[in-house]
Amino acid sequence: MIAHTGDRLVLKGIHLGDPQRVGVIVDVPHPDGTPPYRVRWLGTDHEALVFPGPEAHVESPAG
Repeated sequence: MIAHTGDRLVLKGIHLGDPQRVGVIVDVPHPDGTPPYRVRWLGTDHEALVFPGPEAHVESPAG
């Protein structure tokens, strides 16, 4: 997984009824774009260091 600052990280729920979570990547510490990422979650503005799993994908701001 490769990401850039400003991309969106989308986490699908892994259990039936789990909501999808979407956040904006605010920092990519590794120059090659690999995880972990600092993410600001939409809706709560909480920031967290995230090590995305297989239920996650990255979307560019352009779509």
